[in-house]
Amino acid sequence: MSDIIVQKEELKSLVVNKLTKAKVSQEHATVVADVLVHADLRGVSSHGVLRTEHYVKRMLEGGMNPTPVFSTEQKGSSASLFDGDNGMGHVITKEAMDHAIQLSKDNGIGIVGIVNSSHCGALSYFAQQAAEQDTISMIMTHTDSAVVPFGGADSYFGTNPIAYGFPASKHRPIILDMATSNVALGKVLHTRETGKEIPDNWGVDENGSPVTDPNLVKHLLPISGPKGYGLALVVDVLTGVLTGSAFGPSISTMYGDYKNYRHLSHTIITINPGLFIDKNEFMQNIDKMIDELHEVKPAEGFQSVMVPGEPEQLKEETRQEEGIPVPESIYNYLNS
Repeated sequence: MSDIIVQKEELKSLVVNKLTKAKVSQEHATVVADVLVHADLRGVSSHGVLRTEHYVKRMLEGGMNPTPVFSTEQKGSSASLFDGDNGMGHVITKEAMDHAIQLSKDNGIGIVGIVNSSHCGALSYFAQQAAEQDTISMIMTHTDSAVVPFGGADSYFGTNPIAYGFPASKHRPIILDMATSNVALGKVLHTRETGKEIPDNWGVDENGSPVTDPNLVKHLLPISGPKGYGLALVVDVLTGVLTGSAFGPSISTMYGDYKNYRHLSHTIITINPGLFIDKNEFMQNIDKMIDELHEVKPAEGFQSVMVPGEPEQLKEETRQEEGIPVPESIYNYLNS
């Protein structure tokens, strides 16, 4: 099935239209659309507009709250617990990030635990949000069980992604956004839409055997074996366990049980880059690091060394001008 090239503003409008028809407010729908199109602009289609249909289905069946009332409970000078009232995770996390940024501006560091949320989309969006406020950030979220632990044949943890953002002075920020599995589940879903095969290190079938047919994927594999498994555990502890939410296989599934709230947890940590040294010195040193990495002799087959997030930033520049490729089936759904 071929892709259709769509300009970003049209794509945002299509998503907003679908969500508002599902009783989401215009304000919240606009935030969600911004997060989804952000992902597609950066080439991270697994977290882009293909998720719209799922959100609409969950909202219409009662699994998300279309009119949430957010609340914040202070847990000390630098920490807060943010209750998202089971609204759309994108909006919840954006609001919580604003709060975390202010905590770190006031106190040098901030930590916000988020409870009663739902799927929040690409974490890079929130790292970018913090970087635009000259703030260092770390964002993580647990997800429902989909990844086999190292040495196991059945899943326990989710893809449990984590993102870091580091603001610079003259360069764009360094943004590392990664799942603790080899790939996010959305990438498998995207290949199912496009009819392509996948590498044999993405997932396994019901017997724990690697597969290249995305339709046979039962569980995902952790990145770098025991290292990804360990990172997934850390994320689950710092989100679900730390906030008193569910963890491991107890987390409700994204696809299925659409009538009930998921009660997901995310954790945000923010740091004022002027905490230990002058803020401008920090940001200039990030620039220097980026410049020095760019000057590293590239290996055979590479044109240059890039910093985390840079390939996505370059793709975003191209797609801002040329438009965003969207699978025909997804485009038809958004227009239906």
